[in-house]
Amino acid sequence: METRYLQTLIMVVETGSFSKAAELLHITQSAASQRIKWLEERCGQSLIDRSGSALSATPAGDLVIAKSRDILDLERELFDSLTRLDGEKRLSVCCTPTFGMAFLPMVINDFMLGNADLIDFKFIFQQPDVALRGLADNQFDLAIIEHCYACDLSAFDTHQLPDDELVFISAPQLQLPSSPAALQDLLSFRLFARREGCSSRELLQRNLLTAGEDIASFKSLIVSDDLRLTIQNVVAGGGISFVSRALVAAQLADGSLRACHVEGFDHFRSRTVVVPRNRQAEPVLRSFLDCLFQRIPPCTP
Repeated sequence: METRYLQTLIMVVETGSFSKAAELLHITQSAASQRIKWLEERCGQSLIDRSGSALSATPAGDLVIAKSRDILDLERELFDSLTRLDGEKRLSVCCTPTFGMAFLPMVINDFMLGNADLIDFKFIFQQPDVALRGLADNQFDLAIIEHCYACDLSAFDTHQLPDDELVFISAPQLQLPSSPAALQDLLSFRLFARREGCSSRELLQRNLLTAGEDIASFKSLIVSDDLRLTIQNVVAGGGISFVSRALVAAQLADGSLRACHVEGFDHFRSRTVVVPRNRQAEPVLRSFLDCLFQRIPPCTP
């Protein structure tokens, strides 16, 4: 039995949707549906309850999922052991896009200077939930996430980095008021925002809800996952955005952007380094962590 079919079943039940599962697995919705159909024919029982608004597991599905997790754990252990057996140095790092743009290039440069014999180095940008799922599935050796909500990190070793500060940015010609600004002074501008599921947008939405507004209260909304393009548009005076101060440090220093806080807003989110349990002593992982912590010292307990 193909283990990817078992992984698809788990993902469908976790997300409650064929389309969401397909997106996370990078396959088509039809392919996800066909995999579940094949599993159900193979098991001779219905595994998915399709009667509700969200898909869920039948009793048979719960049993298959429980055994599937055991099978997938064994598969991960096998391939992890085989990878270590060849003695070659490999590392796969996943981080959220803001950290990747603001800090990762410097850390990678330091790391590569001391690990020139590394034969396989991957770094991937993903949102926190995808990064943690990939870490649990052994796709990544380490993750660095920014998050404004409580994540279940109990299965991992973690290091807390200083909080990430988010600010509203604008071009000087827009003449936004100095910090702290009133929210009403910003609503007349076009907003560049990340897509739903990104922690910066979630923090913004929480703040707006507390203030009795929502994201539709702005003059207009442009959703983009391209942070560089967003910054370029804001520099050109096309609107405002709620982003990490670290991401626009150079533009704030040269005066091409201004930053402001909003009265009553929470402007900080957590930033955490997440490592699989009992693995951070491995030489390659330890070397990367040392380079990272030299650039951004972790918070003391």
